[in-house]
Amino acid sequence: MPYRSMSLEEFAKHVSMDARDVRRLAKNRELPGHLVGGKWRFNRARVTEWLQQRMHTLSETQLIGIERAMCAAPVSTSRAGAAGSRDADALRSDTYSGFTELIGLDGVDAALPAKTKASALRELVRLAGRTGLLYDESGLCKAVEQRETLCSTALPNGIAIPHPRQPMPYVSAEPFICVGRVSSGIAFGDANGVLSRLFFLVCCHSDRHHLHVLARLMRVLDDPTIDLLLSTETREDMLEVLLTRDQEAGRPGRESSRKAK
Repeated sequence: MPYRSMSLEEFAKHVSMDARDVRRLAKNRELPGHLVGGKWRFNRARVTEWLQQRMHTLSETQLIGIERAMCAAPVSTSRAGAAGSRDADALRSDTYSGFTELIGLDGVDAALPAKTKASALRELVRLAGRTGLLYDESGLCKAVEQRETLCSTALPNGIAIPHPRQPMPYVSAEPFICVGRVSSGIAFGDANGVLSRLFFLVCCHSDRHHLHVLARLMRVLDDPTIDLLLSTETREDMLEVLLTRDQEAGRPGRESSRKAK
């Protein structure tokens, strides 16, 4: 069952965290969990959402740990059928080539026609529709809008990563990412009022794949990369920047410009 309860040890292994840190966070009520018979239990859906919201605060080492944990975890394909099989293939360590394998040129818009948060979400979903992968455009639009009402996906560095609250394996033919850039920043809900100019619409078919993609995005989208994405002229240039950075992130021993925490 994808949303079953997990023990403290299972959750720590699931997200590549030290069990002592998990216990401390739970005791301080920083991590959603509850005691049952004196032992901590964690609802997988709730802690997955918690991890999504704090992903941008993690260090390079922690993000790499999550990537490895998501690739190493076993995949059950019986419940999701073909969608589960595609997810398993996407994370096979011998074939995985980074998050950019989910981005096609048709899914990149260097001049997204949006001026508000609502219009940005609609235009991103329309962009996804133009890739030919989307089965249910209205369903995905409704899902990302509902997700934003819970907590904005805007980050302090001027990017936003809208996505459904839960995986939607039957909304698209395969997992995808669409990238949009606006000419003027949009008030997307960042806590400090930072306007968003770069948007990454993420639609994965499982929590595991989604967390892997988020971790890789957080590693790749450092300040120099964001500056390049904002200064390039064409969608081809934007995709080339992402391809280059994604390949660099996959090289052993790469030193990131992110500050260790």
